[in-house]
Amino acid sequence: MQTSTGHLTYCTNIHPGENWPSHFAALKKNFPGIKKQLSPDGPMGIGLRLSNVASTELDQFTNLTEFKQWLADNDAYVFTMNGFPYGDFHHTVVKDQVHAPDWTTNRRVDYTQRMFRILYQLLPKGMDGGISTSPISYRHWHSTPEELQEATRIGTHNMLQVAAALIRKYRETGVIMHLDIEPEPDGILETGEEFINWYERVLLPMGRKEIAEQFDVDADEAENLIKQHITLCYDVCHFAVGYEPHQQIIDELAEKGIEIGKIQISAALKADLPKDADRSEIRAAFDRFDEPTYLHQVVAKKVTGHVKRYPDLPEALADIDNPMVEEWRAHFHVPIFTGEYGLVQSTQSDIVDVLAIQKAKSFTNHLEVETYTWGVLPDAKKLPINDSIARELNWVKDQL
Repeated sequence: MQTSTGHLTYCTNIHPGENWPSHFAALKKNFPGIKKQLSPDGPMGIGLRLSNVASTELDQFTNLTEFKQWLADNDAYVFTMNGFPYGDFHHTVVKDQVHAPDWTTNRRVDYTQRMFRILYQLLPKGMDGGISTSPISYRHWHSTPEELQEATRIGTHNMLQVAAALIRKYRETGVIMHLDIEPEPDGILETGEEFINWYERVLLPMGRKEIAEQFDVDADEAENLIKQHITLCYDVCHFAVGYEPHQQIIDELAEKGIEIGKIQISAALKADLPKDADRSEIRAAFDRFDEPTYLHQVVAKKVTGHVKRYPDLPEALADIDNPMVEEWRAHFHVPIFTGEYGLVQSTQSDIVDVLAIQKAKSFTNHLEVETYTWGVLPDAKKLPINDSIARELNWVKDQL
């Protein structure tokens, strides 16, 4: 729905299903009821998640025509899409495979190009559209600095292929679409600083040459085109896990002319670890979040002010009595409307801070709530899924 600072929606990765019939069935079952609670008298946007299989099926004329008619009939529109998880996202072990295939592969390029073809067909006139994606690759798949550098080079080149297609579409139609790179813990790009350094030291130097040659423009115009079509997905959970200074990052991006394509409004888990005290209760509190589907990377703050990174929750639990560690933050995308989970809290205050920055001076017009772990709520706070999604979106509206 339209808010004072942009379009607000939720990501449909909460709904299970890995082919287009199951995706569409979930939308038809859930979206009208959510819209009725939030935007009964006006249009409402959808943050559409498509698996590779679903995107192939929706790319067919009959399916796309049927979906466009359904959107019109339900006063709905698509302005952002989630192109990060390529394969199954429910009822399977996802873990590091959420990055697969990564940006070093043609499969990732083909999938993303297809998603943009679909988005172009769905995007309302006069509106920009974005697709969020993996931060090149999972860094632990690359065992040496040389392998990491080569994966970064290939992945960047492949992203520039997508950017070139978006530039051609822009020149033909005037429609702006952008690839929103989403840093996350243990991605090749996992922090705001790493994203900015990559953008300035790898993407732009490579892109100025490639884009200038392809479109017969000078280096400055090539840079402007890259900045229009390759942007940042600011996932608040991911940045909060790394204890990142939101205002500083957002200001630095603005100063350098690097756009933020989308805010993914999401919350991590956190807890203070008492010094010289029994941590068994906190261990037990975190242990109940140790589920087998997704990676739950933990970033610990040490008493020295430095951070220690764990690739998943079990590795962190094994080290919980480390006396050098004073706080944990864990990647978990918990519901955002509450900040308390017993002995464990959420990083809800980071969302409040980011939305306050957005409210003071809008830095994007795409806002998407991305919660997909409703099962962690205590029974007293659980609602039917449609009511839960509406509660999240209403909480964001109140912040704005």
